[in-house]
Amino acid sequence: MRAKRQKASKKLMHQYQVHFNFREPYQVLLDSQILQDAARFKIDLVGRLKKMLQGEIKPMITQCDIRHLYNSKPKDDTLIEQAKTYERRRCNHHELEEPLSSLECLSEVVDPKGSLTNKHRYIVASQDPKVRAHMRKVPGVPLIYISKSVVILEPMNAVTEEHREREEKAKFKAGLKGKRGANAGVKRKHDEEEDESINRQGDNSIVEQSTGDTRPQKKRKVKGPKGPNPLSVKKPKKRNPATKSTSSSNLPIAESSNLPLRVPGAVESSIAEHDEPAKRKRKRKHKPKAGGAEEADLNGETAVS
Repeated sequence: MRAKRQKASKKLMHQYQVHFNFREPYQVLLDSQILQDAARFKIDLVGRLKKMLQGEIKPMITQCDIRHLYNSKPKDDTLIEQAKTYERRRCNHHELEEPLSSLECLSEVVDPKGSLTNKHRYIVASQDPKVRAHMRKVPGVPLIYISKSVVILEPMNAVTEEHREREEKAKFKAGLKGKRGANAGVKRKHDEEEDESINRQGDNSIVEQSTGDTRPQKKRKVKGPKGPNPLSVKKPKKRNPATKSTSSSNLPIAESSNLPLRVPGAVESSIAEHDEPAKRKRKRKHKPKAGGAEEADLNGETAVS
């Protein structure tokens, strides 16, 4: 149980450190009643407070509570000597004939202006329930009391919880504003201008359709997969006419020769006839007349001889 209480008190003091800037050594205001109860239960109050708060402390007592110890019956001199070793918190009530009650004195020390702020970050250790009830109205005041020889740190009250939530929301909003930066307004304005220009283009197209104006409109870029780089694509090779003829020869006979299909047996002959060139006509030579006949006879004789 003691380990659980120490763990809970450590977690609670961490919350006070984060949200209310509590720092070591913690300033603990002690009233006269808690000192008397600690002496009655034989508790080392300062040692217990150090273990519970998980840090160094600075015990403090007001002038009014010192006077309460002097006026107490029976008077405990050892307790008074122990209280004198603590740091004296001047409450400016020493000029009064009778000391103020712990409620009035501590409330003026913790919140002198009544603004509900624990300016000096005091931790109040009091056995008076009225004192603790009043301090619960001030956010950020840890409260300590003794119950059956056990030193207890009160959990965070509702007022302190609300104050902590407000602080967290304010910090969160401030962080969002800081992240947006100065260019956020400019960017939003630019986006609004783009939307207006798009709306204008839509209105102009409607007007043009109604008036019959067919001016060329700027094409909007369509995002999508891009084609290959034309510089990296291999260019197609130009075909020679010879290759064309060979390619045409590979086609079916009806397509290449534009001839009607024939019987398979006559295919080769038809292809041969079609491929052979047309023969040149020979001119007929006329025979010469008489003189030419004698010459031919002479030529014949000579040939015979």
